[in-house]
Amino acid sequence: MFRSHTCGELRLQNVNSQVTLAGWVQTVRKFGSITFVDLRDRYGITQLLFGEELNAMLDENPLGREFVLQVTGIVSERSNKNKNIPTGDIEINVESFKILNKSAVPPFTIQDDTDGGDDLRMKYRFLDLRRNAVKKNLELRYAVNRATRDYLHQQGFMDIETPFLIKSTPEGARDFVVPSRMNPGQFYALPQSPQTFKQLLMVSGYDRYYQIVKCFRDEDLRADRQPEFTQIDCEMAFVEQEDILNMFEGLIKYIFKAVKNIDYTEAVERMTWEDAMWNYGNDKPDIRFDMKVANLKSAFNKAGSIVATGELINGAGFGVFDNAETVLAIAVPGASEYTRKQIDELTDWVKRPQVGMQGMVNIKCNADGTFKSSVDKFFSEDKLKAIAAFANAKPGDLILILAGPEERTRKAISDLRLELGERLGLRKKNEYRLLWVLDFPLFEYAEEDNRWVARHHPFTSPKPSHIEVMINNDPVIENAAEYLKHPYSNIKANAYDMVLNGNEIGGGSIRIFQRELQEKMFSALGMSKEEALHKFGFLLGAFEYGAPPHGGIAFGFDRLCAILGGSESIRDFIAFPKNNSGRDVMLDAPATIDDKQLQELQIQLDLEKKA
Repeated sequence: MFRSHTCGELRLQNVNSQVTLAGWVQTVRKFGSITFVDLRDRYGITQLLFGEELNAMLDENPLGREFVLQVTGIVSERSNKNKNIPTGDIEINVESFKILNKSAVPPFTIQDDTDGGDDLRMKYRFLDLRRNAVKKNLELRYAVNRATRDYLHQQGFMDIETPFLIKSTPEGARDFVVPSRMNPGQFYALPQSPQTFKQLLMVSGYDRYYQIVKCFRDEDLRADRQPEFTQIDCEMAFVEQEDILNMFEGLIKYIFKAVKNIDYTEAVERMTWEDAMWNYGNDKPDIRFDMKVANLKSAFNKAGSIVATGELINGAGFGVFDNAETVLAIAVPGASEYTRKQIDELTDWVKRPQVGMQGMVNIKCNADGTFKSSVDKFFSEDKLKAIAAFANAKPGDLILILAGPEERTRKAISDLRLELGERLGLRKKNEYRLLWVLDFPLFEYAEEDNRWVARHHPFTSPKPSHIEVMINNDPVIENAAEYLKHPYSNIKANAYDMVLNGNEIGGGSIRIFQRELQEKMFSALGMSKEEALHKFGFLLGAFEYGAPPHGGIAFGFDRLCAILGGSESIRDFIAFPKNNSGRDVMLDAPATIDDKQLQELQIQLDLEKKA
């Protein structure tokens, strides 16, 4: 062995022991006839003391940053102890040393406060991984992985691998495809998830399956997405929705305890999709803080759970409200003292292209009970007071109102709520709130194609009470302008998402397990019988051989690690991530392949595009 101990394990009880360490040179500090070196490995840092004799040898063969060094010496108590590191009470009086490998000057400093930008660190990712901050992220990732496996093993789950080279059945994002040399002109696809395989495993009798598995989606990368990512993929047979919710609440609580030493004992809140959309503006609400959305023009409230309030804003002659499809408000706690400059800055914020609003109305609820607004000439004090009461605003709050097309306005008010939660310090990184969102619509209407699409995926079962509605009604939409009146618009999915701090960390459903219902679902999505058989004949056939009731869930493993690590970016928790263009800048991939490979695959490229 090149070492007897790591650079992170020696303590005062090891004093006077002879040890051998090996690692990388972090820093070199010369003080006259002696030299101090910090030696680093994965486990920590140990200070080395080179005395007068060895110091002269260092003058002849100087050490540089990131040199790989082996030393043998005696553990001694330090006179100037360093309380910031676990090994700070000791140092090694070096008796002999060997340079195992020299290093070129690193392109950036390998320490927590590095001077390397993202692009440079991604190019030299093998060096970036030496930094303590990155190492801690990967250690957390491993801890989440280990806790997941421990819990699922205790619950009787079996880890079963499924193939990476499969058939292309695009239903969500684009597939990554792989040409087959042995089958010219034919292609494999990389799986977007193991969805159909885990259902087949339920048919096969493996009633508790899991995988921590790579998935692949060839989609345009939005913020903080990766073309390859990792899921905790799980499926259970002979279960109903409640069984799934209880089982996987248990998993996340187990991970909290094992990884963060947090006892999450409170019940996980549950919320319908409609309540989430109308109270928070999105289907993954951050419930660490309140600031709920008030719908001031509830005639457009599909949830039907808020009393009519049109009289609050109607008849004032304010065209922005009168002509808007929807008008939504939030009450910002304690913000009535915002200056004109601060409010103008928020107005500019909602006008950004990413948010897309034309402007913003504000109402200050003063501490003395009076009101001051940007629409005073249209709304009386009594009207402003009524709006404040409906928005649940208190003296000292600031009401912000957005008006416009329903979908855009709802997203904008959601974004504004989250932005203000961030600015006001209400989204605390060390506070964790779990939430189940339930009762999603089974279908969404694709206006451009005049057809239904699956909100989750085509294997999601309707709620038991809605199965007959789906089977007994024709999915064809006769009048596209009135799609909301079609029975399919009211069918709820037997589906559930788990949300943590405003992030969807997991989603799943009870699956369809009868051939007739699955064929009806494919038909509703516009697939012909021939197309359904071509794409999913293997699954339909399996359902004829005693398929059990089953359901499951998949957690975004990278996202969960990032949240537990207090980061906004999943890339920080992946050893070798891609950049925002889907490129591996370290490997310079993707890359062209040579003509011989293309010929073997019988692939001909467009010469202009190739050039």
